Amino acid sequence: MSESYDYLFKFLVIGSAGAGKSCILHQFIENKFKNTSSHTIGVEFGSKIVNVAGKSVKLQIWDTAGQERFRSVTRSYYRGAAGALLVYDITNRESFNALADWLQDARALASPNIIILLVGNKKDLEADREVTFLQASQFAQENDLMYLETSAKSAENIEESFLKCCKTILAKIQSGELDPDRIGSGIQFGDTSSRRLRQDKTRRQPDCFCHIVS
Repeated sequence: MSESYDYLFKFLVIGSAGAGKSCILHQFIENKFKNTSSHTIGVEFGSKIVNVAGKSVKLQIWDTAGQERFRSVTRSYYRGAAGALLVYDITNRESFNALADWLQDARALASPNIIILLVGNKKDLEADREVTFLQASQFAQENDLMYLETSAKSAENIEESFLKCCKTILAKIQSGELDPDRIGSGIQFGDTSSRRLRQDKTRRQPDCFCHIVS
């Protein structure tokens, strides 16, 4: 039996090595913590169907390697992404300092309208924190990003991170800011019902008739 969903969104999980990107993906897909996690080589992939604002959305999620030697490979996966989690480790100042470079890549290479959520991971290690909530909030505000702190270990805010991104994308589809039919949008219609609704909406819009008098 084939999966049924209204939309398909392409998602990225990006950020420095060791920030917990693979653990976030694993917790979201499998609902459990990945105890032994080696650095991702190239990219990892996962998919999941979620319910968002009354719509069924399939997420295709690409978890990209954070090590510099893989950057040239992973950049090719950015193209046409509708959403991204930009991840840093709250206990690692260097991972936070590198955010501007990751953000620049995402906005240059992915969909022009990509929705990005800043994620401060490893919230369970509060005692080892090197980046304050306020510092990260300021970075998010300055760069027009949404922001959440998560724990891949306890699952705190993991699902919420993806859902928050999805809700924003859906709202922009419904307002007409994002068009699933546009090549490179990172969004596809999942089945005929969504496309039919879109076509019905178009048909309801008034047409413009021009009468030429000869």
